[in-house]
Amino acid sequence: SSVRGSSALRPYRHRVQMIFQDAYQALNPRHTVFEIVAEPLRSLQLVEGGKQLADRVSEALAAAGLNPPGDFFSRFPHELSGGQRQRVVIAGALAVKPKLIVADEPVSMLDVSIRAQILQVLVDLRAKHNMALLFITHDLPLAWLIADRIAVLYLGKLVEIGSADEITFNPHHPYTVALRNATPQIR
Repeated sequence: SSVRGSSALRPYRHRVQMIFQDAYQALNPRHTVFEIVAEPLRSLQLVEGGKQLADRVSEALAAAGLNPPGDFFSRFPHELSGGQRQRVVIAGALAVKPKLIVADEPVSMLDVSIRAQILQVLVDLRAKHNMALLFITHDLPLAWLIADRIAVLYLGKLVEIGSADEITFNPHHPYTVALRNATPQIR
């Protein structure tokens, strides 16, 4: 039988969570914010329900910057701004208290004014909860701001890895150089 979907993956799902690029597509439009954030807690059987569930959902929403959390419980994704939707996705990932969050271009679809707020939330959460953040982006300056180390993939292969400063300011691979040169402010 297949491992996919089985209880064998439960420990992995608890330790690793994903933040998708398009929060609107990642959120079920028929579920409230409470249901969305509670879903991983229920499916991984991390809480019983009732007050314990409400407390964990509140904690995750507050950590993602949605305050007061109770004001968002009964709202649906279409009632939220783009930044609020992305914060709900972040809260859903945080609710299970993972060791690693994989963030796939988490700010690329947001206005510049909201990007900095969401990035600050991610940086603060990484430090506060002592978790790893795998931040996937094509934006080298953004990677430099948020990462300790940068790995560059080209055509599906790892071509360069090093400290954020080393990769940004002294790249060796032509693709990394092209990424750097695509952003004049860090030359």
